[in-house]
Amino acid sequence: MSNHNALIVGAVVVCAVIVLLLVMRQQRSKKLRRRFGPEYEHAVEEYGSATKAEDSLRAREKRVSALNIHSLPSADRLRFADQWHEIQSRFVDDPGVSIERADKLVCEIMNARGYPMTEFESRAEDLSVDHPHVVRNYRAGHAIAMRRDASTEELRRALVYYRDLCDELLEAHIMEPLSKERTSRV
Repeated sequence: MSNHNALIVGAVVVCAVIVLLLVMRQQRSKKLRRRFGPEYEHAVEEYGSATKAEDSLRAREKRVSALNIHSLPSADRLRFADQWHEIQSRFVDDPGVSIERADKLVCEIMNARGYPMTEFESRAEDLSVDHPHVVRNYRAGHAIAMRRDASTEELRRALVYYRDLCDELLEAHIMEPLSKERTSRV
């Protein structure tokens, strides 16, 4: 084989490797975008580039995979669900206190499930790994809960955000059979 042919073969191999790496990167990006949904876009906006955002999302996955996050026993799910219903029922009388209690209850549920109770944004990032579609609700509800001048309508919206988050954390899709079981025993 002549030097000229060797150079051509080498250039083709290098191009093939580059194309393969680009395709693999694109597939990884698609996978992360599917997995994290709206949280992917939030991370891109926060970090200013897809590469940095994807590095952060993969780091979150790795960090959370090392945690002992678990489902709650039925009795705990029912207890937390009862506390949530109590918070909702008191909203009309004192919306501000209800939202403060909702924020605290979400933290209690997360703690009981094994999420580390670090500063807020770290909790939100950890939550985003398993619940990427409601972490936006968590951020929005928490932002409203931290404001002292929130309107009743904003507090109502926060209550809805926290409800959706509680449903996810309490695995409400499992709760319905438990509720039926509980009422049949009464």
